[in-house]
Amino acid sequence: MMVRSTDNDAVFKASRERLVKSLIEEGILKSEEVIKAMLTVPREEFVPVKYRELAYLDTPLSIGCGQTISAPHMVAIMTEALKVTRGNKVLEIGTGSGYQAAIIAEIVKPEGHVWTVEIIPELAKFAEENLRRTSYSSYVTVIVGDGSKGYQDAAPYDRIIVTAAAPKIPEPLINQLKDGGRMVIPVGDAYVQILKIVEKRGGSLRVEDSVPCVFVPLLGEYGFKKGFWFANDPQP
Repeated sequence: MMVRSTDNDAVFKASRERLVKSLIEEGILKSEEVIKAMLTVPREEFVPVKYRELAYLDTPLSIGCGQTISAPHMVAIMTEALKVTRGNKVLEIGTGSGYQAAIIAEIVKPEGHVWTVEIIPELAKFAEENLRRTSYSSYVTVIVGDGSKGYQDAAPYDRIIVTAAAPKIPEPLINQLKDGGRMVIPVGDAYVQILKIVEKRGGSLRVEDSVPCVFVPLLGEYGFKKGFWFANDPQP
């Protein structure tokens, strides 16, 4: 028997609700805004078609070009740490499939906006298609470029989130963060990083260590160089 799309939608919705419930029970999801966003944004629309049935497993999934969509628990951890609110101007570095940008857009809309920078043109196009199909393109601008340099044209930002591993916090991102702003960024080497929570107050930084994590590298002038071996190593 052919399954209707509405039946598929119901199955995905139920899976999404079970995942969110699990993340709440684990103490990862806490705030009403982030919970609502993760219940609303359809992760199955941000993965390749062949992985749609796996969308609500709490695991990274390949999106091509040696890149991944982060595991839902990591999206939840980073979004909670970012403390994003309605109306915020947000810069994301590492668009990937557009899922994290959509989660943030769900929270900041309608007054806020997300600018997201992706170094791989094919992924930027994939993300734009996903965001358009899910009606988030009005709240998200996708830029192809070197994310380690940020995006000066719309600076300064209330919040900055980096979804790729940096060897250190890039100076341009510090400069583009508003005073009173907040940044979440994984910093480390090829094998493991620590998620850093950065607050900018009076021109000085307060940096707090959060959880260990493993991300693909941030490539660019203020990130890892393109020859870095980890750059093209596909993640599970």
